[in-house]
Amino acid sequence: MDFFKTIEVSASGLSAQRTRLNVAASNLANASTTDDGTGAPYQRRDVVVSATPADTGAPGMHGDAGGVFAVQVDAILADASPPRLEYDPGHPHADADGYVAYPNVNVIEEMVDMITASRAYEAGVTALDSAVSMAERALSIGA
Repeated sequence: MDFFKTIEVSASGLSAQRTRLNVAASNLANASTTDDGTGAPYQRRDVVVSATPADTGAPGMHGDAGGVFAVQVDAILADASPPRLEYDPGHPHADADGYVAYPNVNVIEEMVDMITASRAYEAGVTALDSAVSMAERALSIGA
């Protein structure tokens, strides 16, 4: 596998983790949004990622034959779980019984998702730095 393909694979992972971080931040920012503009509470979002065979650039080693996979974000889906109901009759979005529908966002889960994505991003940066360092050392052999 060539050097540039290594960078592309690492970059795909970094991009996917950045998307996960952005979605988790959006979920946290909207954890108390009782009206998303449609009259319903905000719905938590999930990122769906998958492995995609990467073209290794070697003859006869295209697609998954080379065993090299990149990461792609397939979709960002709304979580279908029901909203959290809390009794607050003074709230402007309370129903006739005094309950307010809050988003289905669990702050602890979102923080864990952010930490996991952050650690995966750090690992991707380390892998990218290692690849660049090896390429630099390989170039210095001929000098």
